[in-house]
Amino acid sequence: MKAVIDKSEVRGKVIALSSKSYTIRGLMCAALARGESEIVNPLISEDTEAAIGVLEQIGVGVRREKGLWVVKGGNFHSPQADLHCDESAATLRFMAALCALVPGQCRLVAGPSLARRPVRALVHALRQVGVNCSSNDDAPPVTIEGGTFRGGETRLPGNISSQFVSALLLIAPFAPEPMTIKLTTSLESRPYVLMTIDCMEKFGVRVNHLPDGFMIDRQEYHPTRYVVEEDWSSASYFLALGAVSGEVEVNNLNPQSLQGDKVMLDFLKNMGADVVVKKDSVLVRKSALSAIKADLTHCIDLLPTMAVLAAVANGVSEFSGIDRARLKESDRVAAVKEGLQRMGISVSEEKDRLRITGCPTLKGALMDPRDDHRMAMAFSVLGAVTGETIINDAECVAKTFPQFWDILKSIGGKVRINGQ
Repeated sequence: MKAVIDKSEVRGKVIALSSKSYTIRGLMCAALARGESEIVNPLISEDTEAAIGVLEQIGVGVRREKGLWVVKGGNFHSPQADLHCDESAATLRFMAALCALVPGQCRLVAGPSLARRPVRALVHALRQVGVNCSSNDDAPPVTIEGGTFRGGETRLPGNISSQFVSALLLIAPFAPEPMTIKLTTSLESRPYVLMTIDCMEKFGVRVNHLPDGFMIDRQEYHPTRYVVEEDWSSASYFLALGAVSGEVEVNNLNPQSLQGDKVMLDFLKNMGADVVVKKDSVLVRKSALSAIKADLTHCIDLLPTMAVLAAVANGVSEFSGIDRARLKESDRVAAVKEGLQRMGISVSEEKDRLRITGCPTLKGALMDPRDDHRMAMAFSVLGAVTGETIINDAECVAKTFPQFWDILKSIGGKVRINGQ
């Protein structure tokens, strides 16, 4: 379907969505705990449904109640068919590790986009701790034979995906011998690993931090009532909308969150946006924005949002630490560059750097989000500024934010959905 966006002046309040990252981490920890846990305030989206689907195939029970999921974990069995992770990278990578605890063979398969994303470093790291597993070179499918996980030391790079580190952390408490995870490069997207550790601690598991990695003793996960906090990543689009197209208040955001994308507040302030931080909400008003230099190493999902803000800012913005964005649902560096250029913006690209020259006379355009939810949502922000913008395949937002277009309409976004 197509989203047709006309020039808009948005104004209103938005309730932040629950965190996809915390929802999936909560599901995984609950699956590893013997007994019933409650996941309170979960995000319902394509990615979290993919996680539930594969967990149910290995014996995890999930009962849906109003506002929560009751998860019965700790009793895995061999699946009857391939475990299809759809386009959820977190599901595939976390399950590649969890399947080491499942008797028999598991085969993880992926949707078209995820099937192109790397997994070899995780497979190699799992082999170092005794797991018999393989992949299709550097991509799914991933095949895992359960029952050989022994623990000990494993080494892997920290600059490919933080999800590899999180996957190893999740299963480490089950190793017969203490497990050490050594990072051979600096850890990028570190906040996501800290979120994993935070979630594990809520389920009773402790992780020891080392100068170059982590060490985990043998422990047990305990069933718990786990409350999912709201998501700064999905909130970023509405915070950006407030800065360029009116006034938006996003409720239920935790200013003390471990989420890396919370840095969006600092970025907006540094660009000159009118930002008011309240106890559990953030208000952003339309402002004259200035260019920014920002390192996105630990908040790479903000690249599309920051790029569209840079497009309307005065001066040349520069974003570094962006190389890993090429390995997301799309090559987001290329997708951002192409989209901005279609709207009349000058963009120069290096391997790990992007420079964007703001322009006061943007034009609407036909946008191809490359089936990437974050590209579609980010360019809707510019569409509200320019008008006459069409976003193809607009349904891709359902990966993490199924209600996005309806919420945008509710605060004054002039959006027409064609082809539903």
